[in-house]
Amino acid sequence: MPDHIVYFAHGKESGPWGTKIQALAKIARDKGFHVESPDYSTMMDPDERVKKLLALKPSAGKNLVLVGSSMGGYVSALASAHLNVSGLFLLAPAFFIPGYAVQSPVPKAQLTYIVHGWEDNIVPVENSIRFSREHKSRLFLLPSDHRLVSVLTDVERFFCVFLENIFS
Repeated sequence: MPDHIVYFAHGKESGPWGTKIQALAKIARDKGFHVESPDYSTMMDPDERVKKLLALKPSAGKNLVLVGSSMGGYVSALASAHLNVSGLFLLAPAFFIPGYAVQSPVPKAQLTYIVHGWEDNIVPVENSIRFSREHKSRLFLLPSDHRLVSVLTDVERFFCVFLENIFS
């Protein structure tokens, strides 16, 4: 088992190696993390994705980090309650979404960062503000849409700081 591992959970309409995951995976590898990015693209039910992630039994010798985007943010936060997670890094997480089994997952991690775009028309930015307030998460709001690709450099910078804080 690797000492430091990052598990990515992609969003509903993306794949395991989209633009954001590729960029963040490079940063994680450069910092000595092993990287996994399971493919959930055939699963539209977020709770089935949680079951799949838990079935993979992610663990690390020292630091397990879960990174999730949109629906993947929900998946990562929900899964964190059942794992020994050092950190959660969530991008426009799909919290408080009608039809999801758990409206406000309780994250269980030593450190949680949330990055959300002010112009997100898929998951309202207010959802991340509410979640961050309820769970005392670090929240970063950027001038971008749901995908956050227009501010990817900022997201990468936040992720670097996040991983450095995991080690300290």
